[in-house]
Amino acid sequence: MRKIPLARLLLMGIATSCAVPAPAAAQSFELVELQREMNALLATRPGEYGIAAIDLDDGSTAAVNGQIPFPMASTVKLAIAGAYLSEVDQGRRSLNDIIGGRTAARAMEAMIVHSDNLAADQLFATLGGPAKVQQWVRSHNISGMRIDRTIAQLLRERGHLADIKDVATPVAMVELLRILDRGTALSSQSRAYLLGLMSQCRTGTRRIRALLPVGTRVEDKTGTLDGITNDVGFITMPDGRRVAIAVFARGGRDRQPVIAQVSRMIYDRLADGVRNAVAAFMKLR
Repeated sequence: MRKIPLARLLLMGIATSCAVPAPAAAQSFELVELQREMNALLATRPGEYGIAAIDLDDGSTAAVNGQIPFPMASTVKLAIAGAYLSEVDQGRRSLNDIIGGRTAARAMEAMIVHSDNLAADQLFATLGGPAKVQQWVRSHNISGMRIDRTIAQLLRERGHLADIKDVATPVAMVELLRILDRGTALSSQSRAYLLGLMSQCRTGTRRIRALLPVGTRVEDKTGTLDGITNDVGFITMPDGRRVAIAVFARGGRDRQPVIAQVSRMIYDRLADGVRNAVAAFMKLR
C-alpha cells in the first residue's frame, strides 16, 4: 500500500470534519507562500537566481524564474548518469565495463561524488557524445534543457554568464530529477545506485545541505563555473515526503549562502505545513 504523508492524512481528516479545502489546495497555499518568501529574499540579493521545487508525491511546484534558462555547469552530469544507467538497465552496458582504465562504476562515482570532469567526458564518449545524452533527455519529454558540449569543450569557451548552450530552466531540471526518482527512466536498482552516489556529494556542503537540520537526508549534484553556482537534488522532509529542488545562480556575489538560505526556506515552509496540519487536527479532537 502506498504511504500517504502525515500532512495529507491529517488534512484529509480535517476536510471530512470541517469542509475545509482539499489537501491539494492547502499544499498550493504553502507553495504560494513559499514563492512569496523566495521572491522577497532574492529581491535583496545581487545576481540572478532560478529556483524550482516540486513535491514528488503530488507534483505541486513552486518556482522563481522557473522558465528562464541558466547554465547547468556540472549538474548536467545527472543527465549523463541517467543515460548511462538506462543502458545498463537495458543490458547494453554494465557498471563493470572499463572506461578510461577504470570501471564504469568508478567513473560514475568520480563524476557524481567528486564532480570529476574527465570521468564525465569519458562517459559522454562511451555514450556517443552530448547529442546522445540530449536524445535521451528528449525521449523522456523534458523540454527546456539542451546539452551541446563535452565538459572539456565547455571549459575552453568563455562567456558562461550569457551562455545559450548547455542550459536548463529550473523547471526542466526538477523534471529530470522527478523522472530519475519516480519515473520509468531507471530501474529501482539503478535509481538506488544513483541516489546513493548523490547522497555522498562532496562538492556541495555549503549549498543545499548547509543550513538544513542535522540528519536531513539530501541527495544532490553541484555545478560551478566562473560566475555560476548551482545545486540540484532531493530533500527528504520529516514526514517522509520528498522534494526535488533546483537552484541556479549567476552573477552577483555570495551565491552559496543564498542557495543555502533558499533550501532552508523550502524545508521550513513544507515542514510548517505538516506542523500546522497536526495543530489543526489536534484542535478538532
